[in-house]
Amino acid sequence: MTTTPDNVNEREEAEQQNEKLQELVKALHHNGIVALQSQFEGCKVDGQANQHSVYGPMFTFRVTKEDGNAYVCGFFLRELLNAFQNSPNPALWMSSFYVDLMKVPESVLLPRPPQNEEEAKKMMDGQILPHCFNAIKEEFDADEIYSGLDLHPQHGPVLEAGFPKYKDGNNVCAMPLHLLLAHHLMNRDPADLIIDGLYRILEEHENEPSEQPQA
Repeated sequence: MTTTPDNVNEREEAEQQNEKLQELVKALHHNGIVALQSQFEGCKVDGQANQHSVYGPMFTFRVTKEDGNAYVCGFFLRELLNAFQNSPNPALWMSSFYVDLMKVPESVLLPRPPQNEEEAKKMMDGQILPHCFNAIKEEFDADEIYSGLDLHPQHGPVLEAGFPKYKDGNNVCAMPLHLLLAHHLMNRDPADLIIDGLYRILEEHENEPSEQPQA
């Protein structure tokens, strides 16, 4: 391939972007450990960053108690970045996931990832989807909520839930099944994704200006 000024510039820009990304990953890894350590004094906190083929940089942090039991949770780069840039207390936000994990007396490490499509389907059908459907029903009035599976043209299979009572505007929240699986494998509750989306729908409709009758 012939080297041209354009090729050189593109390569230099790519290298600069990669350097910035690596600096960001290093900073978020450090900030995550410091944040968790501030919330779990007396515990050992460590972690690592890995590159996921679909989601990009992902972080896992381990909090080990004095009794030796360890608890591991994962985070996406974008959500850590948002927490440290916009959250009033990112340490409290991060630690909240570990508080739930620590309700179990023994160690809670990351689940074993499925090794093939059959294992992934078994995990989805046997654990993740039943949990999500039950969580939706427990959180909202069963008479007002709809939940089920659908096929999205861009994102593939999705879990969707919504409020049939809203005829106008946004009334359905959908989450790709692969994203639910990713959260499960990070020891994060996949149901939180769809429940948070449903609450945003409710908030949108509650904040809509009511139509006033014409005089």
